[in-house]
Amino acid sequence: MNKIIILLFLITIISTSPAYGHKLISHDDSHKDFNSALVIPDHKISWAIYENLGASETKFYTFDAKEGDSFYASIVIPKLEGLENYSPSIILMNDEMFNGENIPSNIESNIQKFLYEGDYPGNEFYEPFGQVTYWERQEVKTTIPEDGQYFILVLDEKNQNGKYSLAIGTIEDFSGSDFFTILPKAWFDTKLFLNDYVSIIIAIFMLIGVPVLLSVIILRKKIFKK
Repeated sequence: MNKIIILLFLITIISTSPAYGHKLISHDDSHKDFNSALVIPDHKISWAIYENLGASETKFYTFDAKEGDSFYASIVIPKLEGLENYSPSIILMNDEMFNGENIPSNIESNIQKFLYEGDYPGNEFYEPFGQVTYWERQEVKTTIPEDGQYFILVLDEKNQNGKYSLAIGTIEDFSGSDFFTILPKAWFDTKLFLNDYVSIIIAIFMLIGVPVLLSVIILRKKIFKK
């Protein structure tokens, strides 16, 4: 019976996973300058990064790309009190600006800033995997102009504290083993991101407490039969 409970829990995770779409990139929150930028393994693969952004703070990400590559990024804000008007900016730039070498006269071609220009609190969408509602912010759809290393910077120009999820890429890339490794961890990371400790406690109870309780019941029945 305890194996059945665990199996049902895993099936629930798997059944909701297609709506999730993104692979989560975990981090230690140290990517706060160019030298420590968080590496995005493949900018075409669909990734998600959960972030807490402090006032006057900038988060840095980096990836390699080829001329003509399509590039996609977007920001969503968890539907939490106090974040109704929160909208960090996205900056995309190449490594020439970072290194300070051969800086072109047309700086705008090497640095692109993307702002949210919609209404507040914004359109909502519900993400079933983590049971989270988000407010949509800006989407970035552009073409990489030349081969090289690129940087993404996310900052709030109003110097507000907040939370956001940065999505990169559009290609969903999950293997069978991901359903039992990456996705369960992503679910727990989502709950930590939202400070939803109640759901974490319930999940731990399902994975540990319920099987233990069922084992005790079965053991008691065997003892009484004797």
